[in-house]
Amino acid sequence: MNRSAVHVMIVDDEDLIREGLRRIVDGFDGTRAVAACTGSEALGEAVRHRPDVVLLDVRMPDRDGLSVLADLRALPEPPVVAMLTTFDADEHLSAALRGGAAGFLLKDTAPEQLEYLIKELAAGGSVIAPKVARTVVDGFLRAQGDGFGDRPPTAGEQALALELTAREREVLALLAEGLSNTEIAQRLFIGTTTVKDHVSTLLAKLGVTNRVQAAVRAHQLRLVR
Repeated sequence: MNRSAVHVMIVDDEDLIREGLRRIVDGFDGTRAVAACTGSEALGEAVRHRPDVVLLDVRMPDRDGLSVLADLRALPEPPVVAMLTTFDADEHLSAALRGGAAGFLLKDTAPEQLEYLIKELAAGGSVIAPKVARTVVDGFLRAQGDGFGDRPPTAGEQALALELTAREREVLALLAEGLSNTEIAQRLFIGTTTVKDHVSTLLAKLGVTNRVQAAVRAHQLRLVR
């Protein structure tokens, strides 16, 4: 078994979805689907195959995706978990963010984009589909008692926003919309490497560790409408 490849496990209650994703993942250069299973089988398969990335359906009849996420995150060497959903607005997504999910993807994600997203997750990054970005962040902030109400930014939030350059604020706003580095580069007419540098600087300034957390901070700082 070639461990240089990214090992992916697919967890979904529908046979067609599981096998379809398995074939797609196996067709990518540098990724391998090592398991495709239901929610009740997920923990045992994860222990057996030790995947790098898990694509996990958020809603399953046999076992709730959130409980599977909790089991996977409790492993001694937990895999990176991305939640899969067919819903543009799903109340489970913000709970998954609090539970340690690093990605949020729609099941209709284009195969060529899925390849990039899996490799981004395996490299320690985080991803969030534009269609679910607002749902994830909004639900998370509501749960923290900090929804998108009319309250003005706090003094600390204002001070933090002022520390960002104009370009960093632009990059952060687009990141919060769920855009990838390539998409941000195209929108701002700058290089992808430049975007990566901006994102790294933003994570340090905001005191967060991934893009999803940065998206939350962007909303807290009122940099996204």
